[in-house]
Formats: sequence, C-alpha cells, structure tokens
Amino acid sequence: MTKIKSLLFLFILSLPMLAQDKQFTLEDLNFGGTNYRNLLPENKWLTWWGDELIRTDIEECYLVDKKTGQEKVLFTLDDINRWSQSDDNNRVRHLHSVWFPYADQPIVAVRNSHSFTLIDFKHHNIVWQDTISGSLANNWSPASKATAYVEDDQLFVLDAQGHKHQLTTDGSRDIVYGQAVHRNEFGIMKGTFWSPDGQRLAFYRMDQTQVADYPQVDIFGRIATCQPDKYPMAGEASHTVTIGIYDLPTGRTLYLNTPAETSEGFSPVYFSNITWSPDGTTLYLFELNRDQNDCRLVAYDARTGSRLSELDRETSPKYVEPLNPIVFLPWDSNLFILQSQRDGYNHLYLYNKQGQLQRQLTSGNFVVQQLLGFNEKERTAIITSNEAHPLQHNTYSVDLKTGRRLLLDNGRGSHHAELSKSGQWFYDRYSEPTVPRCIDVATTSKPKRKAVTGSTRLLTAADPWADYQQPLFESGTIKAADGITDLYYRMVKPHDFDPAKKYPTVVYVYGGPHAHNVEASWHWYSRSWETYMAQRGYILFILDNRGSENRGRDFEQVTFRQLGQVEMQDQMKGVDFLRSLPYVDMNRLGVHGWSFGGFMTISLMLNYPDIFKVGVAGGPVIDWKWYEVMYGERYMDTPQQNPEGYAKTSLIDKAANLKGRLQIITGYNDQTVVPQHCLSFLDACVKAETQPDFFAYPGEEHNMRGHASVHLHERITRYFDDYLK
Repeated sequence: MTKIKSLLFLFILSLPMLAQDKQFTLEDLNFGGTNYRNLLPENKWLTWWGDELIRTDIEECYLVDKKTGQEKVLFTLDDINRWSQSDDNNRVRHLHSVWFPYADQPIVAVRNSHSFTLIDFKHHNIVWQDTISGSLANNWSPASKATAYVEDDQLFVLDAQGHKHQLTTDGSRDIVYGQAVHRNEFGIMKGTFWSPDGQRLAFYRMDQTQVADYPQVDIFGRIATCQPDKYPMAGEASHTVTIGIYDLPTGRTLYLNTPAETSEGFSPVYFSNITWSPDGTTLYLFELNRDQNDCRLVAYDARTGSRLSELDRETSPKYVEPLNPIVFLPWDSNLFILQSQRDGYNHLYLYNKQGQLQRQLTSGNFVVQQLLGFNEKERTAIITSNEAHPLQHNTYSVDLKTGRRLLLDNGRGSHHAELSKSGQWFYDRYSEPTVPRCIDVATTSKPKRKAVTGSTRLLTAADPWADYQQPLFESGTIKAADGITDLYYRMVKPHDFDPAKKYPTVVYVYGGPHAHNVEASWHWYSRSWETYMAQRGYILFILDNRGSENRGRDFEQVTFRQLGQVEMQDQMKGVDFLRSLPYVDMNRLGVHGWSFGGFMTISLMLNYPDIFKVGVAGGPVIDWKWYEVMYGERYMDTPQQNPEGYAKTSLIDKAANLKGRLQIITGYNDQTVVPQHCLSFLDACVKAETQPDFFAYPGEEHNMRGHASVHLHERITRYFDDYLK
C-alpha cells in the first residue's frame, strides 16, 4: 500500500471518531436556537379521518395503510389552494394543521390568516367557508357550522349562513366573556362549549371588578406606560364566574341558576369541567368551594337554567381538585365515567345519570393519566396509565363490565396514543431512555392470543445526536425523608466521565405539584440544558420529591399548608446521596430551578447556606401571599387561615441567611409570578446586607420566548462557570 493510500485509509477510519467529537451549542439544544429543530428526533404528523389514518406534510397529505404502512397521496398543497380559490395574499401555507371533521365525508378543514374553509377533496370544491378564523377564543361546531368568538370584548356567534349574532354588550376588561376563567386552573383551557348538535353554546362570564390591578409596565414607548393585569392574590378579593347558555335557533340567552349558597351552607365559587349531555338538554359541571375541599357534580337544565340535581360529592380534609369532565358512553347515554382520586389514586368510576355509582372501573396503586376514548364495538375504555411503572406512560383497554385491563403497547417507555373515530385503532408515538422516537399503528381490539400482536411500524427515528459527544444519562431511586417512599432521580454525566475525578454538580429542581422531571422517555426526560452543562464538565442531578405528580394523592398532598418544607427534606436526601459518591465535589454544589423550582432554589440556598455554593433562581415565588388565589389557596389555604404556614415558607425573613452566590432572574412583565416577589426579596437583602445578583428580561413573561431563551440559558451557564466551576 502506498503512503498516500495508507494516509487516506487512516483518515477514513478516523471519520466516525471526528464526527462524534462535535460539540453542542445552545443554538443546537435550546428551543429558541437556530439549529434546534435539526437535532430533534424525526417525526411524522398524523391524524385520523374516521378510521382512516392520514399523514400530513408541508406540501402533501397521504392516506396510510394501517396494516402495511404504505402511503398514497390524497391531495397536495397546490390542490388545496386551487380548490379553495386562494390568491397570493390568502393562501394555505402548509398541510400540517389540516383536519377531517366528518368521519364519513371526504371533507378537509383548512385555515389561513383570513378564513376557515371546508373543502370536498373528492369533488374539488369549497363546501363552506367563514372569514373570522383569526378571532379571539374562536370555537367552531362541526355539527352546526356555527362559530363562537370574541371581538372587542363581546361574545358573538356567526351561524352557518354567515349571520352575526351578538350575545353580550357589557364585555370589558372587567367583564370577560367566552374565555378561560379561574386562571386556567381545574383543567379549564377555554371559555365556550358547543352542545353535541351545535344548537346551544355554553360560555363563561367572569366579573373581575373586585380584583386588584397589578401594575405591569410597558417600557418600550417613549414614555413608559402602565398595563395593569388583574391578579387575585391569596386571601384577597377574587372574581365571580357565571355560566350562560345561548340557544342558536331562538337567539335567546339565559344564565344557570348557580346558588351563592345552598341550604346546607355550601358556597360554590369555582365552576369547571363543563360537559353537555349527548342530547344537548343538560349541562354538567363541577362546583367547588373556595377552600377547595368540597366538590360537587351538578346537573342543570340547559333550556331553563334551573338546577336539576347533585350527582356526586367529594370532600377532603386537604383539597379536591377536579381536572377532568365526565364522559358519557357513546353507546349508552344513561352512563358516564367520572375520574377521581378519592381512593388515593386517579381512577375511573362508572355512574348513571341519576348519580348512582355502578362500579369502580380501575383500581390499584397507579394513576390513570388520561381517558383517551372508547372502542365502541368491544365496549372498552382506552386509557393511559403508569401501572407498568411509575416513570412510564402506557396504553391499556379496560373492559367496562369486568374491569379487565389489557396492555396495548410494548410495556416500556413513554407512550402517547391517539384513537381513531371508532376507537378500534390508535397510533402510538413513544420513546424509551435509549430510543429517540418510534411511531406504531395498532388495534385496540382484543387479540386472539395473549400477546398483543399486529402493530405496524411507521417510524423508527435515528439518533439525531449521533455525531455529537453525548453525556451519560442514568436513572435510579433513593428513599425519601420518611425512610419509606421511593423517589426517582436522573443523573447526567460528562461523556468522558472518570469516576476517579471530582466534578462540580448542579441540582436542577422543580419540586411542585402537577409536574415531574424524571420519566422513562428518551434520555430519561432530560432537559437539553443539562447536556450543555455536562459537556462543560458538570454533573447534573434531578430528583422528583414528594409533592410532584403521577405518584398518587398522598404523595402529592403531603406538602399541604407548608409548601417547600417536605420538598426540601427530600431534596436533601438527594444531597446525602450525592455526598456518598466519590466523584461529586461537595465543595462545588449548585442548585437551579424556575418558577416553583426558583422558590425551591432560594429556599435551599437560605435554609442550607453551607451546602449550596451557587444558585440560579428563575421566576421565583418568594412569599405565597403574593401568589394567585386558586393555586395558592389550594396548597396553602389563605394567609388568614394559615399564618404559621405562610410565615414558615416565606423567604423574606431569611434573606440574612444568604452566603453563596445567588442570581435571581425574572421576566420583567411576569403575569404568573409577578415582579413583586423578586423586588421584595431584593429589598429584604438590602436591609439584611446580603448580596444577590439580579437580571430581568424586559417585555418577557414567566418564561423567556424565542431566542431570548438562548440568551437566558447562556446567562445561567456563565453564572455557574464563574462561581462554581
């Protein structure tokens, strides 16, 4: 072999090694980065047309054979723009967001900036169109083709014939119609609800007149202006909500006769999870008192607004949190499923519409995470739960007569299924700790043999990080501070980890309810910033303490009236675990978190000042009396009811404890954790003569958007580089 050939051969052999030496940047890893999307696992955009599986791309829409995965073009973007008679200023830009509202008709729904259009893709023509697609709180009914929307604070309905109906006249900043209420708590994500036949519209009316203004400031004009935000703080005056019903055929509007107080002294304040009866004559909702410890399912006559009956009641010495509407069985309008964690875990209960419990459908020490729908033919409910493992999300069918559950996926990882119209098919998008993404399509029907067979693989994504130096991702368990409960952690180590060395270590923490940080998905659910830090020579440690989600009622509610206290105890058990590892440098231990995690970060820095040397707290709660009513009072009661708890958890009087380097970061216009938190803590530090650092993002809210997020994470990283590394 010649010298030139030998050198060429050695060069070729070295190519994989050179490729794997690539370093990540925040432009690669952060969602606001310029290269972020190129480093996500490959994906496919899928939807259902009845029981037909559809894949949408930017310029084509495909019909997918569920048994073979083979595809054929259904229509193209050019077809849609030609059939919809679009011009250059009024074009559909891509097909990712199209949907098929009618299972038995060849009709596709498309939107552009000017209109919402139904197109018959078999006959190539428009079948219906409106011109208000960009309006606020837009809600369209496939049954009646009527659209509810908000314009200039008033609620309107545009009927299928294009006639505009104004439902309200007193809408304003104080009187809010047709939008989500109760600050999006209790599972509330919208403010208008069409009946199944599209003939009646239920809607929220929220009176915020008594709610105090928080003085947000817009600095971007020549002279800064006040842009106040209605913000009801714990223990203070809140808003009042009522529910209206508009009857499309008659044009009449009525309001539910929700009582200010019942004969037994029950005062409903929160109204959530609105559900229509299948025939559109009855409205169901959960009513909850302000203490959030007494919850009732109530039926109302949609034709008169009168209260018909109370179907269920759940009370608790701590709190009840209704998050899911009742769901009627498609084949029996006399029966519905209610979700509750009254036995300690979220499970399904079957009721008749007279409020009589028929049976509990699921039970056990696991959480039903979602009711996906039903297989109508086999009379089964399809659910997601973590029965297989607390860190997993798996898909099961539940026989509604026997309660027998059948696993429908591979039993590993984190699965997210979408059902077809009949519920007999589902596509399954999932990942595992070493599997970036797979997509299968399979049946929900009972197999002839015990093992589930017959799924069709639609995608196996390659590792988009294959050419980079990847850190080591691990997961395990430690015991909580109670000495009994298992807690799950994730650890991220540098790619060239050497157990003989000592590494600076950062504890990343959230710790609050309705969230988790460790999951059996790709890289154990790791945040990409952890990869960036591991690349720079840090170890990252993430622990889901008691108080976080997916472990049952008692696991989460142990923090009641003392937020941050049990959580800190568990996090310190994590610190004890780190101390046992010879490669963790306990003289270089940092902590970082955002929102509840920001509160936890400062709490740990002030309560354990000799342990944590550096902290970065983003959007931190400082004192729960400045947080909003619904969330704050659920977990802490009011400051008037629980003065000891508020005093114990407040960080104001602990400002003198600060020893290490602490950087506090906030969005200057944060409407979730208002700036009063940070500013009050800075004032306390001035008085205590301690020296935190502070940075604010003008115009940003609770989380940094777009490329500002890249800047944010570079700032966080530099702080640890400057003071911990």
